[in-house]
Amino acid sequence: MRACPHKNTPQKEYFYVIAKGTRFLYSEWVPYIAPKDRKKFDPLIDELAEKIVEEARSYNYDGAFAGLINYTCTRLTLRVIKTLFGKMRYWMIATVVGTFQNVAEEFYRRVGIPYEDKQIKQSGDVDLYKEYDEDIEKNQ
Repeated sequence: MRACPHKNTPQKEYFYVIAKGTRFLYSEWVPYIAPKDRKKFDPLIDELAEKIVEEARSYNYDGAFAGLINYTCTRLTLRVIKTLFGKMRYWMIATVVGTFQNVAEEFYRRVGIPYEDKQIKQSGDVDLYKEYDEDIEKNQ
């Protein structure tokens, strides 16, 4: 392992992880935000959320918020990269794509799955899932 060569990156150890054919920079830094640091961002996020809700309501359809979230997240990401690094590099693209994938997966795991489980209990499951579950159990 070597010290990370990227501009403005503290000199710590890093290595690359290959996942699905893509090399991702992986380091000992964990992207968790300390509670004291969250306090700096939460008011700004809450203000942006209020603006998104206000604008979404003006579109007069429920799904309008999705495009506004897409735009604000995209623009925020591009602005941070431009300000922090000055130009785009492949490793930044891979990092951002991985981050957005993790956000989506975490959201689905924490919100989507419990919601789906509740709906299955209320409305019933697709009948063929039971057959597939039985087939899987038989073949193990």
